[in-house]
Amino acid sequence: MDQSPPFTASLFDDDGTLPPVVGAADPDPALAPLAGALPPRLWLGTSSWHYPGWAGRVWDRTYTEEQLSRHGLPAYARHPLFGAVGLDRGFYRPLTVEQYAAYAAQVPADFRFVVKAPGQVTDALRRGRGGQGLQPNPDFLDLELAWRDLAAPAGEGLGDKLGALVLQISPLPAVWLNDMAPVIERLHGLLRALRVRAPAALLAVEVRDPHWLTPDFVAALKDTGATYCLGLHGKMPPIAEQLPILRALWPGPLVCRWNLNLKHGAYGYETARDQYAPYDKLVDPDPDTRAALARVIAGTTGAGWPAFVTLSNKAEGSAPLSVAALAEAVLAAGGSR
Repeated sequence: MDQSPPFTASLFDDDGTLPPVVGAADPDPALAPLAGALPPRLWLGTSSWHYPGWAGRVWDRTYTEEQLSRHGLPAYARHPLFGAVGLDRGFYRPLTVEQYAAYAAQVPADFRFVVKAPGQVTDALRRGRGGQGLQPNPDFLDLELAWRDLAAPAGEGLGDKLGALVLQISPLPAVWLNDMAPVIERLHGLLRALRVRAPAALLAVEVRDPHWLTPDFVAALKDTGATYCLGLHGKMPPIAEQLPILRALWPGPLVCRWNLNLKHGAYGYETARDQYAPYDKLVDPDPDTRAALARVIAGTTGAGWPAFVTLSNKAEGSAPLSVAALAEAVLAAGGSR
């Protein structure tokens, strides 16, 4: 999860000094031709960009997390394979139009952002610092908050550089899982209203309980022109068991967030962080998941639809290396220009 320092658009750092210029690493010579061979409607990237361990692959030298969080995006966007990035920090604190616009100003015209909705909208519970549920969240799937704190500012600030808006629904209370109809209907109502206000936005729903994967859920997505965000995470079934949802929604765009290596199970973020840091090598390669995802990407882009795919360091150990390996798998699966 992205818990990097909050972004500010000021010309100066907090101490009044000019910020450092974060330099981009000289890319591996093989990456440019690899990027040039990929489908033009494929946007690959990582879940965030504030990792010092990427020095030599993304950065020209080692910087602090705070320096990279504040000033590293332009260098990130120079990487040949990075045409997108996940903006997860809005899950913890909504971003303003000005913050989104400042991000957009730092990247090329064909770059795209995959924006995660605030947890205040997508979590059924109010949680403590340790993540434990404390009480029901009255703002869960609230339209006005979703519009005010997500769709409106992201759409205005990012403009054409907005790739997808992702509503990642946090794990539901156990008592709700036995009767999903009311919560699916609540989601349906939110998506229907957002579609009226943002008719062109790509809305994607990611879930963390397999109980969502029902015909009623698919019907709600279809009715509102939303899509299923393929979430590769220990709380969800393997990719092969999620593909029927995508097939039921076909044809359409692909949004995928590969968040965690499935071997770490449902609560494996801390384990993966400890085993994978500083994220400079592939620790747990998962070629089977990579190949399956590559086939989905190739099929989607081959049919003329866009695909937005972001990968976390927690997927295999190093997001930049995972992106490169996935790009090669896409070409092997027949996806190309």
